[in-house]
Amino acid sequence: MPLTDTAIRNAKPAGKQTKLYDEKGLFLLVTPKGGKWWRFKYRFDGKEKQLSLGTYPDTGLKAARNDRDEARKLLAQGIDPGEHRKATKHLRAEATANSFEVVAREWFSRYSPGWALSHSNKIIRRLERDLFPLLGNRPIADIAAPELLGVLRRIESRGVLETAHRAKQNCGQIFRYAIATGRAERDPSSDLRGALAPWKPQHYATITNPKDIGQLLRAIDGYSGSNVTRAAMQLAPLVFVRPGELRQAEWEEFNLEQATWNLPAEKMKARQPHIVPLSTQAVVILREIHKLTGAGRYVFPGSRSRKKPMSDNTINAALRGIGYERGSFTTHGFRSMASTLLHEQGWPSDVIERQLAHAERNSVKAAYNRAEHLPERRKMMQAWANHLYTLKAGAEIIPITQHT
Repeated sequence: MPLTDTAIRNAKPAGKQTKLYDEKGLFLLVTPKGGKWWRFKYRFDGKEKQLSLGTYPDTGLKAARNDRDEARKLLAQGIDPGEHRKATKHLRAEATANSFEVVAREWFSRYSPGWALSHSNKIIRRLERDLFPLLGNRPIADIAAPELLGVLRRIESRGVLETAHRAKQNCGQIFRYAIATGRAERDPSSDLRGALAPWKPQHYATITNPKDIGQLLRAIDGYSGSNVTRAAMQLAPLVFVRPGELRQAEWEEFNLEQATWNLPAEKMKARQPHIVPLSTQAVVILREIHKLTGAGRYVFPGSRSRKKPMSDNTINAALRGIGYERGSFTTHGFRSMASTLLHEQGWPSDVIERQLAHAERNSVKAAYNRAEHLPERRKMMQAWANHLYTLKAGAEIIPITQHT
C-alpha cells in the first residue's frame, strides 16, 4: 500500500532501522534516532543497489516520488542512476572550478601584485560589479561572443562607455589566461571588435594659462569646506603626484626635516619606490595639517573614519564646489599642468618625467633609480612652487628655468 503524508509524519523510531515502503522501489528508512531517509531500491547489471533521495521533511513524499521516477527513466535508458549522479557531481565540480569567476580571480591574484593598489582596486570592483553577477558561474569555455556582448551592452546602456570598453579589455586578458592554463580554447572578446559604441581615452582636463592658474590657486585657498580637503588641494599642485598617491599619503612616508616624501613601491603605478622633493611651501602646508591629522596614519584621512584615507572623489568634488567642473579641471590635471609648463620653461625632459614617475619604456633604461636626478628635481620643485605662488599673488610672471 502506498505511503501517505500522515503515515510518514506519525512514523516513530524503533530499536532498529525500519522501512516504510511506498511503491516502485521507493521506501522511507526510519533510524533509531528518528531520522527519516528516502531510498530508491533498484537492480542494475544483476546487482541490487540503493539511491539516496534526501530526508523527510526537507524532501516531501511528492518530491521523493518525482526523483524516483527520474531515476527509473535513466534505468529505462540503460543508465545506472547512482553512477549518473556521481558523474553529474563531477561535471558540476569541474564547471565550478573552471567558472569565469574562479578563473578571473586566479588571474587577478596572479597579476595584481604587480599593479598599483588604485589600479587593482578598480579592476576587482569592475569584475565584481559588472561581470561576476552575470558571468561568474558560467564555465569559461562555454561563454561565446553573443553572451559576452550582452553583458557588455548592459554596462554600455548605463552611459559608461569607458567602463564597457575596459571590461571588454579585462575579459580578453582573463580568456587568454584561461587558454594558457588549458581551460578555454579561444577568446570571444576578440570577435567583438566594433560591436560597442566607440570610445577614445580622453586626456585629463587641465589649465595651463598663467592667469587662470593663479585664479585656480586663489579659489583653492578660499575653499570654505574641510581644512583637510583644502590642504590636499593646496599640496596637489606642488607635488603633482597621482590622485591616489596623494589621498593615500601616510605620515610615516614624510621627512619634513629633509623635505622629502618617500613613496613605497606598492603605491606606485610602476611598482617602484619614488621620491618627491618638497618645496618650502609644501613643507609649510604639511606642518599645518600635521596639527590636525598628525596623530593618525593618514595625512588626509576620510571624513567618516580617520582610519581610512579620503575617498577618491573628495578633491574633485571640492573642485566642483569652487566652480571647476569635471570637463574643465580634475585633480589629475595638476600633473598635466606641471608637465606642460615645465617643458615649456626648458627643464630637462628626463628630470620632469622622473618626477612624474612615468614608467620607462626603453628596456635599456628600465632599471629604476628612485634618486635619479634628485638634485635637479629638488631644484625644479622649489622653482615650480615659487612660480605657482607668484601666479597666485597675481604678480608679474617670471619664467622659471633650470638656470639660476
